[in-house]
Amino acid sequence: MYAIVKAGGHQEKVEVGDKITVNRLDAANGDTVEFPVILLVDGDKVTLNSKDLAKVSAKGEVVADDVKGPKIRIQKFKNKTGVARRKGHRQKLTTVKITSIA
Repeated sequence: MYAIVKAGGHQEKVEVGDKITVNRLDAANGDTVEFPVILLVDGDKVTLNSKDLAKVSAKGEVVADDVKGPKIRIQKFKNKTGVARRKGHRQKLTTVKITSIA
């Protein structure tokens, strides 16, 4: 059994026991979070109906709330003007372990 959940503007495929990394959530380590389910697959049975999916949610426990993503380097350059700029960015992320899909 697995589900497609909406987490922070992204869609993630999750099963019970999976660890997913999503954009920073307002939750501390050990807190329980809930994600809305978009699609539910249980063997051969696929659930897409929004009325049925409104009853289902994926719950998880925050494992790490201070993870950082990979470094992204941004460079801007304008020819013949001497304008050059270099900048970096690391997205703040949260790791969640899925505990139940019900």
